[in-house]
Amino acid sequence: MKAVTWHGTRDVRVEEVPDPTIMHPSDAIVKVTSTGICGSDLHLYEVMGPFMDTGDILGHEAMGIVVETGSQTGSLMPGDRVVVPFNICCGTCFMCAQGLQSQCETTQVRHEGKGAALFGYTRLYGSVPGGQAEYLRVPQAHYGPIVVPPGAPDDRYIYLSDVLPTAWQAVAYADLPPEATVLVLGLGPVGDMCARVALHRGAKLVIGVDPVPERCQRAYARGVTVLDDDSHESVVSFVLDATHGRGADCVIDAVGMEAHGSPVVWAAQKATRVLPDALTAKLMQTVGVDRLAAFMIAIDAVRRGGTISLTGVYGGMADPLPMMVLFDKQIQLRMGQANVRRWTDDIIPLLTGADPLGVDDFASHRLPLSQAPEAYAKFQEKRDGYIKVLLQP
Repeated sequence: MKAVTWHGTRDVRVEEVPDPTIMHPSDAIVKVTSTGICGSDLHLYEVMGPFMDTGDILGHEAMGIVVETGSQTGSLMPGDRVVVPFNICCGTCFMCAQGLQSQCETTQVRHEGKGAALFGYTRLYGSVPGGQAEYLRVPQAHYGPIVVPPGAPDDRYIYLSDVLPTAWQAVAYADLPPEATVLVLGLGPVGDMCARVALHRGAKLVIGVDPVPERCQRAYARGVTVLDDDSHESVVSFVLDATHGRGADCVIDAVGMEAHGSPVVWAAQKATRVLPDALTAKLMQTVGVDRLAAFMIAIDAVRRGGTISLTGVYGGMADPLPMMVLFDKQIQLRMGQANVRRWTDDIIPLLTGADPLGVDDFASHRLPLSQAPEAYAKFQEKRDGYIKVLLQP
């Protein structure tokens, strides 16, 4: 089959690789009909190379048709149309029972000290081949895959794999009070959807911040108040002015480790590229730091007693945080990988009739799998309006 494979920093290729096969009784094989490029895929493209191996298959947003099942896949049958959540979980362990499927005790990557295995996301999360391919082996298929009805285009359901539950959890973790003012930092696919979900769930004012004009235009069209100057002073001043000096009730950081700003940290991250992967990986796991520009804005822009919800991925181990400010302002801080299956039952009713969240036209580009290398490059460089890319194998 053809698949998108990793070969180094900013080097992804579409290659012929062996077809997946059933390896365990709870496996299924899915013929992929649509697969997304996620903002966190860009971390692999740019920063997380020391944890990748040449030839790794990328991608964790996929849907398609079941073509084969093992002997222990429950009611899942060949011919079912399914969306595949990005985290791999069993549904029966202690963590899954708590609604913490991203911490599944059956698939935890314990030797790396990490939570549940993920599709296409480094050896830290199990080195499981990803979904940017013609076929995908799905472990724990008795629980993970979400069966969706036939008929509607893939765009209606594909975002159940990641974008929708990630945004839904970010807003749930933000704990919106009535008539909330919500600040969303970053209007990439997840930040954009966070803003839409916040408005859908009753926020009075949603302020979205992003320097990319096309992203701001999309959010503005959905009723978001947008700010294209993402400098610390400008964002904090704008929010304080809009809230009579109090600050936002909730801030959602949808940027994470690749924030603009923090030039010293960015220079240090770039410098590690000349080091052997083993040494770079050790440094990142012990003294690695993130570019924290977005998080620092969140701390200063949230009101006292407010909530910061981190959904952008961070990977630092020695990040310097202003603990005195966090404590003094009594800031509530929540974060983590989305527990996809916890939220899907809440989201699916919004996808079966009208389209209140605008998923039908959420993708900015739909391309054949063969154009993945070009799509990665343009998405990384934020050019030509590349905001959300769906690939069709």
